[in-house]
Order: sequence, then C-alpha cells, then structure tokens
Amino acid sequence: MGKKLLEKASLILGPRPVVPIASEAAYKPKTAIGAMAQFTERQSSAMREVESLKGQLREFDGSLLTKRIDPQRIVRSRWANRHDLSFTGLDFEALKADIESQGGNVQPIKVRPVPGGQASYEIVFGHSRHQACLELQLDVLAIVEDINDKTLFIEMDRENRQRKDLRPFEVGTMYAKALNQGLFTSARKLAEEVGIDQSQLNKALALARLPGDLIKAFVNPLDLQYRWASDLVGALQKDPDYVLAMAKAIQSEEPRPNSADVYRRLIEIRGTVPHLAAKTISLDGKAGQKGNLIFYEKSRRVEICLSNIDSTRYGEIQVLIEQFIG
Repeated sequence: MGKKLLEKASLILGPRPVVPIASEAAYKPKTAIGAMAQFTERQSSAMREVESLKGQLREFDGSLLTKRIDPQRIVRSRWANRHDLSFTGLDFEALKADIESQGGNVQPIKVRPVPGGQASYEIVFGHSRHQACLELQLDVLAIVEDINDKTLFIEMDRENRQRKDLRPFEVGTMYAKALNQGLFTSARKLAEEVGIDQSQLNKALALARLPGDLIKAFVNPLDLQYRWASDLVGALQKDPDYVLAMAKAIQSEEPRPNSADVYRRLIEIRGTVPHLAAKTISLDGKAGQKGNLIFYEKSRRVEICLSNIDSTRYGEIQVLIEQFIG
C-alpha cells in the first residue's frame, strides 16, 4: 500500500531536480579587484603553509642524517683504537646479544663518506657496535657526516673517553699513531686539542711504545695499567737485557702467568747492575714440559725457568742443581 502511494506521488511530482556542483568557473571573480583579492588570499594561504613547514624544519636544525648501512661497506679508521682482543670476551658477547635482541644497534655509530674504493664509509666512532653488526649480519644504524681527519680523531677520542671502556694500551696506541702520522705537531698540542691531561697522555704513550717482546710477555696487552708505565720503563732503562730476556722466557711458559705476575717479575730487577749481557736457551720436554736457561756472563748468574713439571720430580731437580753447584 505504502509503496503504491510513493509511486503515485512520484508520478505527480515528477523526478527530483539535480543540483549542479559548483565549478571553479562559478567562483571566477567578475572584476579585476575581485581577481586581485582572490589571488592575494591564495598567496597568503601558501605563505602560511611555507612558514609552517619552515617552523617544522627548524626543529631539526643541527641534526645529522642517520641511515642503515651494510656493515661490509664500512671500514675501520686508520686510527682505530680497538685492539682485536676487544672483540672477544663476555662484554663483547653481551653487546652482541643486546644488538641481536633489538634487531640492530639502537645507539648509532658515526661514519664519514669515503670517495672511491670498495668501501663507502669510514668509522668515526662505534667500532664495537660495527663489529657486532658485522658478525650478526645486520645493517648498522649510523650517523653520516663528512669531516676531516683531525675532527674524526678528536670525536673518536671524546666518544671513547665518555664511554670509559677503552683500555690504556688502546688509548696509547691511538695517540701514538696520531703523532707518528703527523696529525698533531707534538704530544703537548695533542693533549691540548683533545683535552686530556698531559701526564695521562705520557703514560698511555709509554705503554704503547714498550718493546714488542715485552708486550708479548703479557697474555693480553689490554691488561696493561697506567700505573705500570713508569715501573716498566724504569726497569728497561736500568737493565734492558735482563728485562727483555725475561719477557721472552715468559712467552714460552705454559700455562701463561697472569698479567699482574708478569708485571711484578719484569720490575723485580730494579736496582741491579745495568746492561748485563744475557743469553737465553729454550728447552722442550717430551711430555710438554717447557724451560728456559738465562745466562748472565758478566755477573756469572744463571736463571732457570721451568713449567708444566710434575711435582713428584721436584726432588730430582733439586738434587741435580745441588750436584752442579756443590
């Protein structure tokens, strides 16, 4: 019934009129003054939008570009201050586990572009985070900035000292490289520009410049301490032959002594007669025993260092020595 009434009404009233959609032409001003007013309004709207965008951009003033980069496209700096042993051990494994759980490094490293060559970027700081991402095969989040060599070095040094996880030997090696390659004209100038105490710098350089054989006596050179520097240098100055002979002997010991014991053994000779000629003979036993005989001709002194010796044979050794000196 209702439907029929609606149909009849439709026939009587006819189709509903279509209301046309206003076109842009409908808004076209009819006078030059109107056209100018419309243009001015549009210009004002555009200017307000531009100023709004500028305000948003000002919030990012001073910000640097960050991007995710394949770690294989990034190389270590020539002043890299991380020893390879820094990428082992519990601390590094904990860092890797944290980065893996986050799907990448949350705290970005910093790199600079490298023109030409296979690598695209050089690390400014963040060597450990880069190494972790490299081993995990994850892209590394990095800040990218084009800076010069000296700025790179200063920023790398500052970032590592803020983190307080760089070892004295690594610090010394980094500073020694910078001086050797002429990045700074002197140690004093280096201390001024990076903002480090001169005495601290001198100790770090002393550790890095120790003879290679002496450094190898330590199972891990990262164990070297700032406070050991003056004692080790003093021992070398008083009796270099003895110290270097002892260092070589320690290298062949099994098991290797800990670094604190090595330090004590190397400085025990302070006060002895300097510049004694020493001759070292290495011994290898059939069952893995190791030994060193160190002869000092001028002082007529002999030192015997034996390792991996069965304690039940100590008596035999004592008898042999007593027979020799008896």
